[in-house]
Amino acid sequence: MVRPVDLIRAVPRMARELETLLGGRREAPRRLLALGRKLPSIVRGLRIARKTDRSEALSIGWYLQRNARVWPERTALIFEDRRYTHRELDEAANRWANALAARGIRKGDAVAVFVDNRPELLFAVAGIVKLGAIAAMINSRQHGRALEHSLKVAKAVCVVVGEELWGPYQAVHRVLSLPGDRVLWLADRGTVPAPAGTSDTRELLGNASLASPPQLADVQLGDPCFYIYTSGTTGLPKASIMSHFRWVKGGGAFGMAALGLGVEDVLYVPLPLYHSSALVLGWSSCASTGATFAMRRKFSASAFWDDVRRYRVTAFVYIGELCRYLLNQPPDAHDRDHGVRKIVGSGLRPDIWKPFKARFGIAEVYEFYGASEGNIAFVNLLNADCTVGLCPADYALVQYDVDRDEPIRDAAGKLVRVERGETGLLLAKVSDRYAFDGYTDPEASHKKLMRDVFEPGDVWFNSGDLLRDQGLRHAQFVDRVGDTFRWKGENVSTNEVAEVINTFPQVAESTVYGVHVPGADGRCGMAALVLRVSLAELDLAGLASHLRAHLPAYAVPRFLRVQETLEVTVTFKQVKGELRREGFDPGVITDRLFVLAPTQAAYQPLTPALHGLVLRNELAL
Repeated sequence: MVRPVDLIRAVPRMARELETLLGGRREAPRRLLALGRKLPSIVRGLRIARKTDRSEALSIGWYLQRNARVWPERTALIFEDRRYTHRELDEAANRWANALAARGIRKGDAVAVFVDNRPELLFAVAGIVKLGAIAAMINSRQHGRALEHSLKVAKAVCVVVGEELWGPYQAVHRVLSLPGDRVLWLADRGTVPAPAGTSDTRELLGNASLASPPQLADVQLGDPCFYIYTSGTTGLPKASIMSHFRWVKGGGAFGMAALGLGVEDVLYVPLPLYHSSALVLGWSSCASTGATFAMRRKFSASAFWDDVRRYRVTAFVYIGELCRYLLNQPPDAHDRDHGVRKIVGSGLRPDIWKPFKARFGIAEVYEFYGASEGNIAFVNLLNADCTVGLCPADYALVQYDVDRDEPIRDAAGKLVRVERGETGLLLAKVSDRYAFDGYTDPEASHKKLMRDVFEPGDVWFNSGDLLRDQGLRHAQFVDRVGDTFRWKGENVSTNEVAEVINTFPQVAESTVYGVHVPGADGRCGMAALVLRVSLAELDLAGLASHLRAHLPAYAVPRFLRVQETLEVTVTFKQVKGELRREGFDPGVITDRLFVLAPTQAAYQPLTPALHGLVLRNELAL
């Protein structure tokens, strides 16, 4: 039990930590004042985010119906040059719900949705969840084995296929063995007739009722609404279960508490709807507040700010390297000519956080941390810099041995919490309030849980991520455990090394990974670079000097690989698996390779002769 005297003694320390988080003595008062002005919205949002009754008759469909009643003619959705009101969005959802019900779709059924980003995708998903059915959000870039796997694990009883994706679907459609009345063709440009063995949704929807389906009354907070597939860089995707409970809480946490959106706001979401940042964070933030949801078929860095100005955007959702792509665009006189002052998302790295805010005039960054399958989230409600914010749930950061790829245990077999300022593996306690919905695969769900962590019978979700404790229940994302490697007896964070590389003026972006060197323990650091200059202009000595000045010796990458582009997933996660496998062999890799020995002043071209010295341990690294 905490004694009052201990709390009183902790006040000065907490005040110092808060001042540090908020940017020092000059900046902290301004941010606290801004926080005070939006306090009513924060209170409303946190009240929703703290809901616990999973049997409550509250759902996505409830919000859509409310919005159509309260703001029928206000704009709910913008796509290209078309605007849809809340009434139109709700009626489109009702058409879908009633058409699907007529096809025998019931509560708990999974409907696979394989459609590009466009309004019709959102209408279909809204109709599915109004029935209490589950929308399996298939990645529209998938094909072949990955697509077949995603369809199979969803156990879908019906599939909605966009005209634009018919080819990839047709190649694997036998995995579902569905009759024609359960394969729903969704026209895109409308220039191709529905293929044989499908049902044209234009006919189905044209005959469907506009009235809200009676099934909506039976949909509860705890019911599943989506399957969202993890987009890992290796292996086949897993279908994580998303509930109305988490979607509704997301609207409270992000739309109200963080962004403080209102009906006049326009939230731009240029991300794929099959990803939780768009579907959960973005859509829930708009639907819960009445704000406008502006979507795009595919993210474009060059068109981004033109869209923002055209739609009168006031906030946007980012993820991964999106902000880096925008920052890498040539400076423009109109960089600050827009109405955006607040953004929300994940993955804004510390090396570009402040430069991005300064260049584009962004005042508020509500970074968050959370996984599609996770049971908790961190939110940067205080608008502090370089943090994922705070988390009200019960979590722990525990010591982790990256060399053995497992948490460290004490003599009693229990995990060990890290101290303030240290980095540890994030665990989230599973409880009624913070339930773990898991995956469609029970075995995969079981693997993500740890039991008897601190006391007998406790259950914790293993995030697989390393975070740094910043004090005041705030944390900073450091790395994924698979992306941290050990070299020279030390742990190396790939993200932290990449951030230093990216501050070198001649480098546009980089990805860092560990490669195996024969005869050496651990993995040696290697970086793939995309340059701002030609290869001939690259200052190899200057780069080596820069890295040595900002990194400990063991973290300086010993190998470089210069590429035209870096491969990323659709959510901008860097793909490193193939890079690791290819290693640093100049006889196999066509990209230019370089090596840096501790005694050298500059990176040297990695010739076959030097490669041989490395393999024979005759070149010290």
